[in-house]
Amino acid sequence: MPRFKLTVEYDGTPYVGWQRQDNGHSVQAAIEEAILKLTQEAVVVRGAGRTDSGVHALGQVVHSDLSRSWVPYKLRNALNAHLRMAGEKVSIVQAESAPDSFDARFSALRRHYLYRIISRPAPLAIEAKRAWWVSKDLDHEAMHAAAQMLVGHHDFTTFRSTHCQAKSPMRTLDRLDVTRSGELIEIRASAQSFLHNQIRSFAGTLKMAGEGKMTPLDVRLALEARDRAACGPVAPPDGLYFMQVDYPADDASVGVDAEELLEDVGHQE
Repeated sequence: MPRFKLTVEYDGTPYVGWQRQDNGHSVQAAIEEAILKLTQEAVVVRGAGRTDSGVHALGQVVHSDLSRSWVPYKLRNALNAHLRMAGEKVSIVQAESAPDSFDARFSALRRHYLYRIISRPAPLAIEAKRAWWVSKDLDHEAMHAAAQMLVGHHDFTTFRSTHCQAKSPMRTLDRLDVTRSGELIEIRASAQSFLHNQIRSFAGTLKMAGEGKMTPLDVRLALEARDRAACGPVAPPDGLYFMQVDYPADDASVGVDAEELLEDVGHQE
């Protein structure tokens, strides 16, 4: 059966998250229903990451097997037509033919996320549900300095949800940068995989650093405590965006950390 790789954009606000659930409509279900209407096939689409309710995506990647071949751009256009007719806040940005060895989750080398904070006295109107509004002024340079305490291979018990399903809290964080442009503060994180609520936990802790309530040393000590109580508040989902997934050119898992590949079953943000 031909395998297809889809790059997906969505507004996470109206969904219970990426993964199909009994308690509401999910992004996964929206795409599967569009495929069913188009092809009359009940298929399962598998994503590179399981985003939570309210989390957005510009570059979620999924794969699925269909019974017939499609010209990729025609598949993209047809699925988007069905998604629009259903009123979904989901768009297929790109469709590509993929080898049988490609797996959206397990072939991934690196995932990239963005967390957006708007720091200003006035509440958000246009950006409501698109960013975390913080009424106090934040020192983004202090946030960036604190963020560097978290980069590298660590036990991230402090920064993962108590409901996280991963067997190990060990992860390698490749990048955690904080920049500012006017009122907008951006936190960019890159790693092979993340623990449940890890980036939102980072964002809440870095906000405290931006307020002067934590120093870089405090953040380092919180990491080393391996204690959820040492973490700052978990930031709301509104500001989190799944931006991009990196894959090797041959779609083989070359250069992937074997331990983290096995643990990726717990990947969720």
